[in-house]
Amino acid sequence: MSGTLDTQELVGALKAAAEPTRLRILLLLAAGELNVKDLTQILGQSQPRISRHLKLLAEAGLIERFREGSWVYFHVSDRTEGGRLVRRLLDTVDPRDPVLLRDGERADAQKRERESSAQEYFRAHAADWDRIRALYVSEHAVEAAIVKAFDGLPFKFFVDLGTGTGRMLELFADRYTRGLGLDVNQSMLAYARSRLKTAGLAAAEVRHGDIYDLALPDRVADAVVMHQVLHYLSEPALAIREAARILAPGGRLLVVDFAPHEIEDLRARHAHERLGFEDRQVVSWLKDAGLSGVEVQSLAPDASDARQALTVSLWRASKPDVAVQPASKSQTLERIAP
Repeated sequence: MSGTLDTQELVGALKAAAEPTRLRILLLLAAGELNVKDLTQILGQSQPRISRHLKLLAEAGLIERFREGSWVYFHVSDRTEGGRLVRRLLDTVDPRDPVLLRDGERADAQKRERESSAQEYFRAHAADWDRIRALYVSEHAVEAAIVKAFDGLPFKFFVDLGTGTGRMLELFADRYTRGLGLDVNQSMLAYARSRLKTAGLAAAEVRHGDIYDLALPDRVADAVVMHQVLHYLSEPALAIREAARILAPGGRLLVVDFAPHEIEDLRARHAHERLGFEDRQVVSWLKDAGLSGVEVQSLAPDASDARQALTVSLWRASKPDVAVQPASKSQTLERIAP
């Protein structure tokens, strides 16, 4: 389905949603991903019955499923018209309904358990992240450059790929109507949800997402950020192409990562696939993805701090408003800011 629903599709979507348990499931999945076990505990119904409801909702294009290890999770679809219709319908539901309030309380109790586990995960890894951060210019300087890269523009839809703790969603909270963070790590997602909730950022949400196959339609995002994500990926060019696909005409993609370095410990101990990136390589990927107006900024380490050894690079590019002919690499690099 794309653009609109024909009569048969609309009737099918409405019929799938027009059942009390399925409506309750949709309300829960609109608030975050859940698996069958979660839903059975919240709704107090059997696993076969919940699975049957999920199958009908998925067949109608209202929800999507994804696998993480041995678990299968579900969420309301963002890339089908049926999923978008469901979100509009759910906005009309009375949140004071006693049954829905009870569902929400049980779901919140589950989330608190996960947030507790996520806090433990974060504490276990915080020391590693602190050591890595000490290797480059201050996070304050990096974030100031990130904010400046978007020139104060407002966004209807802001997407943070590899959201981690959700920091980019916090940083741009006053600029977007809706913010979405995607990550593959459920522990990090639980931590990010807790952090965003504490900050009162109702316009932001996070969910599981495959950076190589985003569950979003073409040309929907005004801005996409990939902050310290590329060096973990085996196929960074594919991830950039996918990010470019979801950009709306005139939208901007910002990639923030390390310049080339030789700190092998980051590969051996911290799962870095790549030891930084050459400007020419990233520019080539951006151009191959159909983006233009590439600009590069480098933040060198502080010479007075013996711990700092990494340069942070920011690569920014835009989705053309109209189709353009790909430029040569030399033509592209002429437009790179010093």
